[in-house]
Amino acid sequence: MNARDKILNTIAENQPELVALPTIDLDQVIRYEDNYTQFKTVLEGIGGKVELLSDIAFLQQQFIEEKGKGQLVINAVSEIGAVDNLEMKLPVTELEKLEKVYIKGTLGVAENGSVWIYENQMGNRLLPFICQHLILIIHKKDIVATMHHAYQRIDVAKEGFGVFIAGPSKTADIEQSLVIGAHGARTATIYVIE
Repeated sequence: MNARDKILNTIAENQPELVALPTIDLDQVIRYEDNYTQFKTVLEGIGGKVELLSDIAFLQQQFIEEKGKGQLVINAVSEIGAVDNLEMKLPVTELEKLEKVYIKGTLGVAENGSVWIYENQMGNRLLPFICQHLILIIHKKDIVATMHHAYQRIDVAKEGFGVFIAGPSKTADIEQSLVIGAHGARTATIYVIE
């Protein structure tokens, strides 16, 4: 037995006793008078933007106008128009020019302003992170109060990848200087469809 196997066997033999996960009573966790208002307040407080729309027609027109300007704009939302499957598969060197991407989210979380996105909604898992401007679309009825409620509604094992995104990219150094868009989208706009 080599040193590596000896170490791994010792670790395996000395595992702590498994403890069952606690049962969370969803009736006892925080609730908000209006999940949308809380979601908007939190997300705008961390640098994002939230707009309430009565229908998706506004986004259809916006996408057509942006495509006409000649910038690299990718749509991954079938309700907006043709999904750009070929552009989603561009090499990274081309995707670095990506100005804006439209992605439909599964749900929003009021307590932290995040949106859950499955990999199949992204089209390419790089898109939400390499674009300059991220557009996420969710339905108002799909905003839940807390992460406890969110995990009741999503299946994290459904696909190989999924992510909660809350606002634009942010980083702060030890001098307490906040930088928006340092290693991801410079802006994040969430359109909430009534």
